[in-house]
Amino acid sequence: MTDFALDLDAVRATPSPDLITPGNAMMLFVDHQPQMFFGAGSSDRVSVINATVGLAKAAKVFDVPVVLSTVAAASFSGPILPQLREVFPKHAIVDRTSMNAWEDTALVDAVKATGRGKIILCGLWTEVCLVLPALSALNQGYEVYVVADASAGVTPAAHEHAMQRMTAAGAVPVTWLQVLLELQRDWARTDTYAATTDVVKEHGGAYGLGVYYAHSMIDPHSAG
Repeated sequence: MTDFALDLDAVRATPSPDLITPGNAMMLFVDHQPQMFFGAGSSDRVSVINATVGLAKAAKVFDVPVVLSTVAAASFSGPILPQLREVFPKHAIVDRTSMNAWEDTALVDAVKATGRGKIILCGLWTEVCLVLPALSALNQGYEVYVVADASAGVTPAAHEHAMQRMTAAGAVPVTWLQVLLELQRDWARTDTYAATTDVVKEHGGAYGLGVYYAHSMIDPHSAG
C-alpha cells in the first residue's frame, strides 16, 4: 500500500514535465574518438556507432542544441567519429585535457549557453569520461539522461557498474531510440514525422525495416 492519494479531478491528458522535449533538453557527446573505441569492449562497437549517429540525427531533426567534445584529439585519442562529424560538419568541437569534461570551462560554458536544464549525455568510456561529468552536472542541479547504447566501457562490468553509479545518483538511463521517439511523441506532428521515420529506417534495425515495409506496402503515412 502507498500513502499517495490519487486526485482524479487533477488528472489531465497532459505530458509529465519529466519528459524530454525539443525545448527543454540539450545533447552532450563526449569522446567518440578512435583511441577510445579501440578500448571499448562492453558491447559491439558498430552498434555503439549506429546508436551515436542515430542520436545525433535525432538532435538535428528536432533542432536540439548539441555540444561535441573530444579529449587530447591531436596527441592521443584522434579526431571525433567521422560519422558524427558528418551530421554536424560545421559544429565547434571542445577539445580538452581533462578526463572529467565538467572540469573544462569551455565545455561547461557551452552547455550553459544552451539554456537547457536537461542534458542528454553519451560517451566513451562509461566508467570515466561519462560518469565523471554526469555526477558533476547532477551535483549542480542539471537533470541527466544517459544514453546507454551510445556509450561504452572497457568491459561489460565497467559499463554496467558505471550506469548503476549514475542511476543511483539520479541520472536516468535511456536509449537513443527512446530519445528520438520521446522527442516526436505524437505521430500527428507532421513537421517532423518524415524525418523521424527516416532516422528510424536508417538506424532502427528491425523496427526501421518494419517502418519501411509499412510505408511501402500499406500506407506511406503509416505511423511508426
